Amino acid sequence: MRMRPALAPVVALVASLLALGGPAAAQPSEEVPFITSPDNVTLEMLRIADVKAGDHVIDLGSGDGRIVITAARRHGATGLGVEIVPDLVARSRKAAQDAGVADKVRFEERDLFATDLSKATVVTMYLLPEVNLQLRPKLLQLAPGARIVSHDWDLGDWAPDRTVVLDVPDKQVGREKKSKVHLWTVPARVEGLWCGSGLLREFSLRLTQQYQKAHGELARRDRVRAIEGTIEGHVLRTQSTRVGALVLEQAGDALKVVDGEGQLALARGTAFRKAAGASCGG
Repeated sequence: MRMRPALAPVVALVASLLALGGPAAAQPSEEVPFITSPDNVTLEMLRIADVKAGDHVIDLGSGDGRIVITAARRHGATGLGVEIVPDLVARSRKAAQDAGVADKVRFEERDLFATDLSKATVVTMYLLPEVNLQLRPKLLQLAPGARIVSHDWDLGDWAPDRTVVLDVPDKQVGREKKSKVHLWTVPARVEGLWCGSGLLREFSLRLTQQYQKAHGELARRDRVRAIEGTIEGHVLRTQSTRVGALVLEQAGDALKVVDGEGQLALARGTAFRKAAGASCGG
């Protein structure tokens, strides 16, 4: 989070109001104050996101640059730090030079709302709750499988896939000397009607989607069963019904069956195809 030390009491008051449900609103153009993320929180954010070589980490409100620099130095990732305070950008660039990773990372003085996130495989942030919510539509447009990690604040009704609580004895904001690290994996978009092919040709799968949760109906002729599933990246795992369960991988207009149980185990290797119309036809 971006916070100048003189603003710490103000931010603590805002955090207290938020905890009590009091009014607080952040506008896209409003400056988010700066506070340094403790080292153990930085390391956990990168660990929970499974950052590795080949990842591109974008840190929104990058402050002194430590998350992006650590991702490059310890994990071999590339990165971009976005910050609106010129002095912090200059400090981050020097720190990257000193760490020997200036060829892997860059830091830009830019409004985080104007930042192109499309190349990110990991997005990290320590921002105020309202800012997180304003960013949520852009985060949902990331490629399926991209990971989002937030220090302390969540994304509203988009529940995290995982939350880790850490002891932070020197934490500057709030009364509790702990931090929460939240992880989300951007889900594939699977909503709609899918028609079975191959061994599944008599089946249809109609799905609705709320973030990483899928609900719908698995139908065979005139028999319909309600199903529920969880989406992690490109993979949809359905809960067991009387005919079994499916693990499907989304690729373009296909949901390929990569695993199954019960009667549906025989469907491994076959696929559902996205319907072109309102029904699967004959």
